[in-house]
Amino acid sequence: MSSDPQPRRRLSREDRQQQLLDVAWHLIREEGTEALTLGRLAELAGVTKPVVYDHFGTRSGLLAALYQSFDVRQTAVMDAALAASEPTLESTAAVIASSYVDCVLTQGREIPGVIAALASSPELEQLKREYEAVFMGKCRALLEPFSGRGEIGVAGLRAMIGAAEALSHSAANGEITAEQAQQELFETIKAMVVRS
Repeated sequence: MSSDPQPRRRLSREDRQQQLLDVAWHLIREEGTEALTLGRLAELAGVTKPVVYDHFGTRSGLLAALYQSFDVRQTAVMDAALAASEPTLESTAAVIASSYVDCVLTQGREIPGVIAALASSPELEQLKREYEAVFMGKCRALLEPFSGRGEIGVAGLRAMIGAAEALSHSAANGEITAEQAQQELFETIKAMVVRS
C-alpha cells in the first residue's frame, strides 16, 4: 500500500523571502560569502532559480536584503533596550554598545563577510552608507541631550561607527570577548559625547 506524498505547501511571498534569507545566512556561515550565488541559494533552498531571481534580482540585491534584515534586527534590539533603560548618558551609551555588539555576535561571522561584500560595488557601498547615516542620526538624537554644546559632529559619529564595527568583528572572530568589545565601545561613546 503506497501513501500519497503530502502536497507541498506554497509559501507566501514574505515567508518565501524569509526562508531564502535564512538559507543565505546559513550558506554564508558554512561556506563563506564567496560561495553565495543565486544559483547556489536556489539549490540549497529547494526552489528554482527564477524564484530566487524574482526575489532578489541579482547577487547585489541579495546582499542588500541580507544587510537590511540585519539592520532591522539591530534596530529592534536597540529600541527595546532603550525603552527599558534610564535616560542617562551611561545607560544610553551602554545600550548602544551592547546592542551593536550583541547583534553582530548573534549574526555571527557572517555579517563581516556581508559588510565586506557590500564594499565590492558602488551601489552596495552607497546602501551601507545610507543605513549608517540612519544609525548615526538615531545615535545623535539619543546622545546630544547629554552633550555640553548640545551637538555631536559627524566625525565623532563616524569614529563611533568605525569602533563599533571593528570591535564587534574582533569579538565575532574571538580576538576579544563580547564584554571587552562592549566596554570599549561604551567608553568610546561616552568620550565622544563628553568631548562635544
